Amino acid sequence: MTLTPVEPLPEREVRVRAPGKINLSLRVGAREEDGYHPLSTVFQAVSVFEEVVATPSSDRTLSVAGVQADVVPTDGTNLALRAVEVLAGHVGVDEGVHLHLEKGVPVAGGMAGGSADAAAALLACDTLWATGLSRAELIEIAAHVGADVPFLLMGHTAVGQGRGHLLTPALTRGDFHWAFAVQDRGLSTSDVYTRFDELHGGVPGPPDGQDDVPLMHALRAGDPHALGAALHNDLQMASLDLDPMLAEPLAVAEDAGALGVIVSGSGPTVAALARSRQHALALAAAFTASGVADRVLTASGPVAGARVVSSD
Repeated sequence: MTLTPVEPLPEREVRVRAPGKINLSLRVGAREEDGYHPLSTVFQAVSVFEEVVATPSSDRTLSVAGVQADVVPTDGTNLALRAVEVLAGHVGVDEGVHLHLEKGVPVAGGMAGGSADAAAALLACDTLWATGLSRAELIEIAAHVGADVPFLLMGHTAVGQGRGHLLTPALTRGDFHWAFAVQDRGLSTSDVYTRFDELHGGVPGPPDGQDDVPLMHALRAGDPHALGAALHNDLQMASLDLDPMLAEPLAVAEDAGALGVIVSGSGPTVAALARSRQHALALAAAFTASGVADRVLTASGPVAGARVVSSD
């Protein structure tokens, strides 16, 4: 009898996609004794994505592909590997894993690409290791990894308090369309906060978010014109001070009829709110034609948080 060779089983892999974010509003209090700034922010997840593929491994390792992959650390300083360590410690797992990151969110661009990787890594390893944690439990663990990581698991639109990790879902209606002027030069978040402190130090005590009532009304009404008028970022002045060239994409977007334009988070990505998907393409074309961006993206929001795309 002739035996037919048996093909080896394919290596199991879990692929997870997580979105980037923008801060529709970011209000920053004065730095506290622990070195952190209390925040009141309104997050929106947008359709610019990171993908993380997790496969079994004897060690815990990481590789990166995509735009700006060469500037992403692959050692223990990477937030995705940090997320793996936090999850493994929480559930008592000793297994290794290899993470492969496929970058789509700008690196050091104020859109939380690293936090999206960490959120995706948490969900991917939870699935790979069959730990059975609920989404609420993963969000709680995510707060120990980084301030933006819980929101990238939650997605959609949410109000963030504390360091941004205390989340309350926000009611929204319809979709909002964006064009992004991306710079390959990053801005260090810590440098932006330091410059913010030097410029004015923030309001005393935690911001309460009362100034964002018009913004919340605009979201509930699905009114992009009102939302554009309500966009706010306390860090924008500090980002512009560190990178004065950011004034150029801000001006281009305004001249092209953006409903609102803002530096995303700590920058340097500039986000322009459009009237429609077609208008977002027109804003992107204006960024490109004027030469004020290294890359241009368009996206819509809100979108869901980290999700398993495939699990073999």
